[in-house]
Amino acid sequence: MPSRLRRLDDALAALPLDEPMLLTELDGFLTGILVSPELIMPAEWLQSIWGSDDSGYAPFDDPVDVQWFADAVQARYNEVARDLDRGKFQPIFDVDGRNGDLLWDLWIDGFSQAMELRPAAWASLGASGDADLELAMSRISTLIAIARNESDLDSMEINAVEDQAPSTIIDGVVHLHAARRRATGFQAIPAAGSRAAKVGRNDPCPCGSGRKSKRCCG
Repeated sequence: MPSRLRRLDDALAALPLDEPMLLTELDGFLTGILVSPELIMPAEWLQSIWGSDDSGYAPFDDPVDVQWFADAVQARYNEVARDLDRGKFQPIFDVDGRNGDLLWDLWIDGFSQAMELRPAAWASLGASGDADLELAMSRISTLIAIARNESDLDSMEINAVEDQAPSTIIDGVVHLHAARRRATGFQAIPAAGSRAAKVGRNDPCPCGSGRKSKRCCG
């Protein structure tokens, strides 16, 4: 794993949360944000990552740490977006050190957390009339249920689904991304911390810290 991703994984694990979102979970979450049928602004989904309360403040004492964290998340967000656009989507799965199996459970959990930000919009995809899209949604929903131990499938069926889970995830995300690109107005937005957007010095910082821009990333 590149050192920048290892550092981000360490930073996520160090967040003052009971169950911090680790790297593979973050990767699933960011992918869910990118292919969501409804745009979600960074100030909202960043709070889901660092678990801030309704005040919107990030759990960092130093604004420099807020900026570094936002930039690190942005870098992975942009990387996933580029891979999707190039048709080379490569999710980050943990690997079982005993047998080399890909552990997809945490990734799909992160993806499901992104879905929970816009449940009605996601539900509409499952009844879109697009056979490929509905199949992708059905398979992803099946994986989410298995990961949460809520599946009605028997053990043999679950084993068969789990064997194909990584490829099912990749295929499903590719279909969801294509659907979003076809939809009018569904354009990817810059991730938190992007310096491309013009923000006033007294406006809230786009990184979601809750501070004024001039006191934070500005």
